[in-house]
Amino acid sequence: MSVAPPGPRPAVSSARALRMAAPIAVALALVPLVLPPYSSILLAYGLVMAIGALGFNLLLGYTGLLSFGHSAYFGVGAYAVALMVKYLKVTSMELFLVGAIVASIMITALFGVVCVRYTTIFFGILTLALSQVLWSLAFKFFWVTGGTDGLRVPTPSLFGGLVTGAGDKITFMSHAYYYYVLIMFCLCVALMWVIVNSPFGMALQAIRDNETRARFVGVRIWPYRWVAFLVSGVFTGLAGALWVPLNGLTTPDIMHWTFSGEIVFMTVLGGFRSFAGPIVGAVVFNYLKTYAVGYTVYWQLLLGVVLVALVLSLPTGIVGTAGRLLARFQGRS
Repeated sequence: MSVAPPGPRPAVSSARALRMAAPIAVALALVPLVLPPYSSILLAYGLVMAIGALGFNLLLGYTGLLSFGHSAYFGVGAYAVALMVKYLKVTSMELFLVGAIVASIMITALFGVVCVRYTTIFFGILTLALSQVLWSLAFKFFWVTGGTDGLRVPTPSLFGGLVTGAGDKITFMSHAYYYYVLIMFCLCVALMWVIVNSPFGMALQAIRDNETRARFVGVRIWPYRWVAFLVSGVFTGLAGALWVPLNGLTTPDIMHWTFSGEIVFMTVLGGFRSFAGPIVGAVVFNYLKTYAVGYTVYWQLLLGVVLVALVLSLPTGIVGTAGRLLARFQGRS
């Protein structure tokens, strides 16, 4: 029997969570109105990565499975969009999302059959190996995927063609597309909240805490893990589809295992023991990486030092540490 890492603490009530989330959503909606376009686009990147980290944490935080292959599903979502542009001449963002979800389901369902029969290091190595297979295919089949040159994705149309990208691309990305990403982000957060607080989510946590006991009370371990793997991959693939129009280009780099490491780091940085931890971690990591790249050519070294220092000083993540400090303050009061 494997020992899983401690998972998220018991969730707060839905009413209280809504009261906490509402002002944050309002603040996010005001960003394009009060901040320059660059800041809005940068935050949109963070929200997209937060969707991917949220999906990843369904495995790590709630199921107790550490995956090193989520870059594969992110890349599948991104390449699904790029290939739809290249071969089908699609420009609708809604069709992009449908195509990315279908492609993510197909790949994740297949990989899940192989991976979820194992746990601990075996699960991690399998996910890593399978993601590298997809990276190799994207790299070698350059006549399809563009190889290292990648595939370009033009500005899509939104809301069934009601909003188009004609005109200034910066304005479109910092306003119309930012709000589109924000809407998708809020929907994904709400959906994940329902999932982790449902009987299915409770069963996943039971498997994580004590697999033997969960099996004795009638929980079917393999099917539950496979569905969790599938949902996790779809969330990450959806993030990849939303990321491509922002970046304008997709290359095999996003399928490499180092990108999976970034997703892991985002989740751990924010705190995988809390629901909001991956969200905060993804946004903070995105800002840290952006400013490190702009500050020095040795940005990997600088970013690594900063992240190691943060993880060592905040062992429960940003959200976990903030919660402890708040509880201590309230106790003294």
